[in-house]
Amino acid sequence: MSDAFTVLWTHDTCRALRKEGRVNDRPPVAFSGVHSSLPAWSGAQPGDEVYALHVKKCVVYVVSRMRVIDMERRDCCGTAPATWRDPKHPGHGAWAMLGADGCGATAVHVDATPVTFDMPLPGDMLEGLTWRNRRGQTRGLKYVVDGRLERSLSLQGFYRLTPDSADQLAQFVDRSIADIAASPLPV
Repeated sequence: MSDAFTVLWTHDTCRALRKEGRVNDRPPVAFSGVHSSLPAWSGAQPGDEVYALHVKKCVVYVVSRMRVIDMERRDCCGTAPATWRDPKHPGHGAWAMLGADGCGATAVHVDATPVTFDMPLPGDMLEGLTWRNRRGQTRGLKYVVDGRLERSLSLQGFYRLTPDSADQLAQFVDRSIADIAASPLPV
C-alpha cells in the first residue's frame, strides 16, 4: 500500500514558479535534501503521493499532487557536478526553483498534476487533516482558527498523512481538477 505525504512550498518557490511561467505545467522532478534548506523526502517510496502545499493569507492551497517514480539520478538530470560551483542537476534547470541547488539536493522524479494556485483547501477539511509519525502517533495542524491557518509552522517539512486524510486530499484534488477542466476558458 502506498503512502501520502505533504511538503510545504515556500513563497519564494511559488513566486519563482509563477515568474518562470511554470503555472499549468507538470513538474517532472522535485528535490530532496539533507540540509534544512530542503525537505528530506525520507520515507517516500516509488508509488507514494506527495501533496505540495502553499499558504497564502492564512489559506492553504494544494499546488500539485506528485506521484513518486524514483529517487535516483538519471540521464535527464544532466552531468553530475565536477566541482561545487557546477550546477547539480543541469537537465532540470527549468525546475531548479524546487530545490535543485539546495545543499545535498537529490532528484525525485515524479508524475505530477499541473502546478496551480486555484485549489484552496476548505477550512473544515483543513481542521480535520491528520499526519502520523513512524511510531504511529497522529497529530493535526496547530494554529487553525475558524478554518484559517494562522501560522504555517506545523506544515513546514515532509510529513506522512494518515490514510483517511490521504483519501480526503486525493478526492479533493480529483474534484478540483475536474472542476478546473470543466470551467470555460476566459475570452
